[in-house]
Amino acid sequence: MMRAAIRILAVALSTIVAGCGHAPGYPPSPMARPADVIDFATLFNENCAACHGANGERGPAIDLANPEYQALADDATLRKWISNGMSGTEMPAFAQSAGGMLTDAQVNALIAGMRNAWSKPNVFAGATPPPYAQTAAGDSSHGQQTYAARCASCHRSPTQDITSPNYLALVGDQALRSIIIAGRPDIGQPDWIHVSAGGRAATPFSAQDVDNVVAYLASLRSAGPGTQATNNAPTPGR
Repeated sequence: MMRAAIRILAVALSTIVAGCGHAPGYPPSPMARPADVIDFATLFNENCAACHGANGERGPAIDLANPEYQALADDATLRKWISNGMSGTEMPAFAQSAGGMLTDAQVNALIAGMRNAWSKPNVFAGATPPPYAQTAAGDSSHGQQTYAARCASCHRSPTQDITSPNYLALVGDQALRSIIIAGRPDIGQPDWIHVSAGGRAATPFSAQDVDNVVAYLASLRSAGPGTQATNNAPTPGR
């Protein structure tokens, strides 16, 4: 009897000792620190999906899953926007060096993950798109004419009115330029090659066309949501 009791006590003690690391309310193993997370899906869902969509598309901000956008913006550009934010938009700075929460390794993991998930080789099929960044001054009056001829037919409805000062107060010139060039396939917005002209066959936008349309839209921009535009230029196509 004594030996049986000793064996039972030994088993009970070993069970208690084995369970010490799993006390109620404690995880079975140490959790990773936020700064140690480099999984792309986790980083994207926690930091990007709210604005860019759960899969990089159909969000209020630019379609990151668009292969044309991925080809248009190089790594240095993506790193700059992720790290420091984008002026003229709601895009904040995410890098710790700029007051955000992400380490340099996490920023690099986001870029590598986007490239792996959404880039495609030769997505432009040999065509050369207008430059990502504006290289020449745009002419807003010519941009108004181009907008009226090439854009207004699809942007008449209130839900598609990109000439609204309230919309333009939330989107910067570079974001407008990126959308005009790369399009937004997630919502049916064509790229610079496939913008039609009054139902006729599409003629690609030139770099100057893009400069001009961005200049025109910028001239309609208000100081902030709910305020009036500082320019009273008429909205074409209305």
